[in-house]
Amino acid sequence: MLSCMGSPIKTPSLRFYFAMTTPLDLPAYETIALVLQGGGALGAYQAGVFQGLTEAHIKPNRFSGISIGALNIAIIAGNAPRKRLARLVEFWETICQPGLGFAANPFIEQSLFNLNDTMRQGMSFLSAMNTVIGGQQGFFRPRFPAPSLDIAGEPDNTSYYDTQPLKETLERLCDFDRINSGELHVSVGAVNVRTGNFTHFDNTQIALKPEHFMASAALPPAFPAIEIEGDYYWDGGLVSNTPLADVLNSRPRTDTLAFQVDLWSARGRAPATMNEVSDRIKEIQYSSRTRLITDQLRWTQHLRVLLSHILEDIPADVRAQDTYCKLAQELSSSKRYNVVHLIYRDKPYEQHYKDYQFSLATMREHWAAGLQDIHDTLKDPTRLAMPDNDSGFVTHDVHGEEIERSMHKPKTA
Repeated sequence: MLSCMGSPIKTPSLRFYFAMTTPLDLPAYETIALVLQGGGALGAYQAGVFQGLTEAHIKPNRFSGISIGALNIAIIAGNAPRKRLARLVEFWETICQPGLGFAANPFIEQSLFNLNDTMRQGMSFLSAMNTVIGGQQGFFRPRFPAPSLDIAGEPDNTSYYDTQPLKETLERLCDFDRINSGELHVSVGAVNVRTGNFTHFDNTQIALKPEHFMASAALPPAFPAIEIEGDYYWDGGLVSNTPLADVLNSRPRTDTLAFQVDLWSARGRAPATMNEVSDRIKEIQYSSRTRLITDQLRWTQHLRVLLSHILEDIPADVRAQDTYCKLAQELSSSKRYNVVHLIYRDKPYEQHYKDYQFSLATMREHWAAGLQDIHDTLKDPTRLAMPDNDSGFVTHDVHGEEIERSMHKPKTA
């Protein structure tokens, strides 16, 4: 652990150490879901969260993701449990190498990065510009020449970067037979370019291929639309960057514990510079109003539970014959849902290019932040308890709880 400007910063080594802990005693949830938002280079935070879940022996059986979240899911679901963390490390260490030129010495890069926030900001800017100019190894490369603004081309070539390297990386690191084996329930979100409709590619309905995950991460105009069965698809974050509803509205309904891992915070201060304006726009745009969606899902589940209680007071023979009772039974549910919300928090030096700033040093910091946040969350096992309230729905956000406590903290003289 190193100190910078008075605050400790954890810096994992290039090869992360995985420390298994005592298994947590979870309630009998039928579904344990990992829900991953999009956010480019910030996605290493999600890898850190997954490491923490693995250390606690929490094994999700349902995965839903968008953009970089979909790519993380491909790596996790496409490997045997004992290989998942190592493959995540390999994936992130691959795509955090520059597409052109030589990578900086990892030790020197990390040492400079740890000096202070001014050095971090300068290094981050240079890394982001390097990404713009040369792309990232195993992920995307710039098109030469760049596409014309007026001359028509094919949809899968109309972008500033080519994502063929990503396809090769996914084929190398993922076993798609395993993804489609039914061992895990996997879905990723994308947008149909022609209709503008949001689509979930789900392995319970179709056989998922590299193209489905690439489509979920095809953010225009940087990346090209991906063709799937004659239609073209873009990044799902264009419509909704939060796939939580896909998990909680799944049929048949099940008692569900969902870990929702967001890379953009809806909360933030009013910007004071134009760079901060650009950053805040992205946060608001891609946070996708997760709390609003959660509130809507909570209210919907409250109504389902209410219907379930009302039906209990109606004689069975009436329920079996009455049309409206039958409809009410289809809508009702006594299942319970616990949503554990983790949100990446900006660092003081980060700017609007943080989602395409792929340096190894920053990746390690994002990973460590996710690992720390899930550790802090799991310190209180009651956060994982089965809901026992009227709605059958609870949410937990360790940072939100910290904010609430600070707001109600008594003032001292």
